[in-house]
Amino acid sequence: MNQYNVYGLGNALVDMEYEVTPEKLQELNIDKGVMTLMDEERQHHVLERLDGHFCKQSCGGSAANTMVAISQFGGKSFYSCKVADDETGSFYLKDLLGWGIETNLQTQERENGITGKCLVMVTPDADRTMNTFLGITSTLAPTELIPEALQASDYLYLEGYLVSSPTAKEAAIRAREIARSAGVKVSLSLSDPNMVEFFKPGLLEMIDSGLDLIFANESEALKMADSENLEDAIAHFKQIAKNFTITRGAKGSLVYDGQELLEIAPTKVDAIDTVGAGDMYAGAFLYGITHGMNYTEAGTLASAASAKVVTCFGPRLTLEEIQALKG
Repeated sequence: MNQYNVYGLGNALVDMEYEVTPEKLQELNIDKGVMTLMDEERQHHVLERLDGHFCKQSCGGSAANTMVAISQFGGKSFYSCKVADDETGSFYLKDLLGWGIETNLQTQERENGITGKCLVMVTPDADRTMNTFLGITSTLAPTELIPEALQASDYLYLEGYLVSSPTAKEAAIRAREIARSAGVKVSLSLSDPNMVEFFKPGLLEMIDSGLDLIFANESEALKMADSENLEDAIAHFKQIAKNFTITRGAKGSLVYDGQELLEIAPTKVDAIDTVGAGDMYAGAFLYGITHGMNYTEAGTLASAASAKVVTCFGPRLTLEEIQALKG
């Protein structure tokens, strides 16, 4: 039995969540519904204009949210990332440890700099818009990897956002190589339609000859296949992954177990915030397949968990809610 169920690698960002109107996004000249990278000056400008709005902070970034979900369900995860030796970085480390997640930050010295922040703006239609200043995580590199922990894991989990930084992409590729040589399965989340649209060549480098498991939503899958036909996307994913999941919002999700395509029914809810839905789906699914569930069972748990998380503000469920989902 391995020491960890999942070893995650991702951009460490303190999520700062705000409730805003579509008109506010237009006023700020922000593209709705996607993740956009910005520099520090631009982020400060937006923060000033959001002063007075409700803000909720948590240790975030896509892969971190997934690692927290795995830990909440009762799994064991390790997370490699990069934060600065500043107040925000200290908050991030404390929050990770509070969730029972081991990390390279416990043994590696933090550098001077600015910890990354992600402004998450949620509109009344439950859509989420993200504006990200990567800060020091833009220099995430292979040096942040802890090979011994990776080699002692069932799965490696990579977030697609890593593709936007040359050194972070290098770290992802190096992690994939370490995992493969140790017999650790490799999974990847495509993360965001913009990552596929603007960084597809880099994602293909990360995928290489094919991965064990890919997570995507329908929009990302269609962009990856350069098609508007879901059947084309499914056929394309069979070429690049042994197994995959495609989430479809209110339509549920599709899970390919290597032999057949499974349709996972949706859990009907009234969504108020879609932040972290994909991250929660991946976390619950990875927990399931590393704890004796088949792909249908894992997909059903993941669907229920992601549906539950969109009914509350933020990317986290309470431990009581997690226990209720486990039954």
